[in-house]
Amino acid sequence: MYAQEDIKPYSTDGAKGQQVEQMFDNIAHSYDRLNHVLSLGIDRGWRRKTIQALLPFNPKRVLDIATGTGDFALLAAKILQPDSIVGADISEGMMQIAQQKVQEAGLADIISFRKEDCMALSFDDNSFDAVIVAYGVRNYADLDRGLREMLRVLKPGGHAAILELAAPRRFPMKQMFWLYSHAWMPMVGKLVSKDKRAYSYLPQTMEAVPQGNKMKEIMEHAGFADVSFKAFTCGLSTMYLGAKR
Repeated sequence: MYAQEDIKPYSTDGAKGQQVEQMFDNIAHSYDRLNHVLSLGIDRGWRRKTIQALLPFNPKRVLDIATGTGDFALLAAKILQPDSIVGADISEGMMQIAQQKVQEAGLADIISFRKEDCMALSFDDNSFDAVIVAYGVRNYADLDRGLREMLRVLKPGGHAAILELAAPRRFPMKQMFWLYSHAWMPMVGKLVSKDKRAYSYLPQTMEAVPQGNKMKEIMEHAGFADVSFKAFTCGLSTMYLGAKR
């Protein structure tokens, strides 16, 4: 089991899930703007490539875990054109913004949202053709448990696509990323979101989350088959794909 319970946004006391919910509620108003500023817009290409990797499987019912403000769900609707997408998140503040975006895009009949705990999803077994997650698994208190929940709600033959940030391991990107994540990101995050701790916590999770072959092994241990991964932009982000037999 790989647990991330020890890395929490605000305090060593209290459940991680509750703190993560509070954090995202706090920064929901500025999350989209900060996301694209801090990534210089590069994240849009990473998201698109991850969704496109599911095109050969033609999923009709999709679950977007840690949907946040709905960008990944909206992109999935555009590219995959499924019958339905459910966006699930622990933060109601984030999903309120996501719902506004969906209404403006005229996709309310396709995309819906539900408050969910990713450690204990309320959906039935074998409910979805695809499960997608963008930058969410690093917030899991228990990565193995969260992955098993994803696998449980997938239909046999269904696929999971996970996109996650990572800390580069090699010179000079490693040193540049350290300055970016430990100086620039907290400073800008505090100025825009007024929550300095949130943008100090997020770099910590990026450094701690398993990467590459290690994540592949964890997904296989959780029960996923045909697991593969692809790194983007010098290892700043990685896409993981896995199937349910």
